[in-house]
Amino acid sequence: MLSTISFASIGGLMLIIGAYFTYRGEIFKSVGIYFIADIIWIILGIQSGDYLGAGMILFGAVLGFLAFLKMNNGTFNKTLHKDTHKNTTLIYTSKPKY
Repeated sequence: MLSTISFASIGGLMLIIGAYFTYRGEIFKSVGIYFIADIIWIILGIQSGDYLGAGMILFGAVLGFLAFLKMNNGTFNKTLHKDTHKNTTLIYTSKPKY
């Protein structure tokens, strides 16, 4: 029987929930869940004495939070639709002609 749950288990559970929201297309919810998971992983790193790892997680969380703010304000200028990328060579709508 599970008597205690560790920070690692809670962080892993939050990553699973965030991935589920990402799969459903609810990006803002998943970013919030991932941010909570980052906080848990920072606490875990500090408790285990891994200050470098906690610092890198904190740096990544800050960058993720700034990206979230850009998305929330509408200034991100990125889209997932292929039809807006007509002049790029990275997305092929048909087979290349050789």
